[in-house]
Amino acid sequence: MKVMRKIVEIDDELCDGCGQCVPACAEGAIEIVNGKARLAAERYCDGLGACMGDCPTGALRIVEREAEEFDEEAVEDRIQTMAREEQDAGEPPACGCPSSRIRMFPPSVPSAREGGAQEEASTASALSHWPVQIRLVPPEAPFLRDADLVVAADCTPFAYPEFHRDFLTGKAVLVGCPKFDDPDDFVARFTRIFQTAGIRSITAVVMEVPCCSALPVILEKAMAKAGRRIPMEVVVLGTRGGILERRRSVAA
Repeated sequence: MKVMRKIVEIDDELCDGCGQCVPACAEGAIEIVNGKARLAAERYCDGLGACMGDCPTGALRIVEREAEEFDEEAVEDRIQTMAREEQDAGEPPACGCPSSRIRMFPPSVPSAREGGAQEEASTASALSHWPVQIRLVPPEAPFLRDADLVVAADCTPFAYPEFHRDFLTGKAVLVGCPKFDDPDDFVARFTRIFQTAGIRSITAVVMEVPCCSALPVILEKAMAKAGRRIPMEVVVLGTRGGILERRRSVAA
């Protein structure tokens, strides 16, 4: 069924087939065909335009026209199929960087080394999935289902040395910058996540700098739009790495 909605349009004359838009589209809607970017299908494009900022030639734009309705279930099926094909091939797809391909990791198993198992365990990665950038993760990603979610400002893992141990273990994580990324896009993306994923709790980890204060506000707006009340803890880190504040918050 076709409806009037926003959708990505690709200018063939401007497109040079670089492929940068492919990993930028978390829904897998864009592919390279005969040296040009193409929509694989209208139903895969959500019309938010996250791919536009990665196009060096300006070949992408958002238009409003009649198109197939966006189909979240079809997107999830496509992402899972693409992930299986990549795994079977044993190498990245030829169309471009695989930065948006969904991957889930088993818990890290400490290996023996000098210094003992306790030291090794403290340095083991607690990351359970890929990707982690907010713009690259589809709301239908399997690791988001019924997850305890950490939403972290980009700088926080660098400021806090035990970030994996204290925040990531057993949780899904999304990272982004409320200053340099698009806050309206973040609100739209988190709204869809909160509507579909069944998120159980949120830990928002931000820096003490003023621009970071926007991240919890974005999450609260998205919860309100989604009609969900999700327990949220806001953790504020100092620029020297200490925890300055912990507070509870939830959308009204």
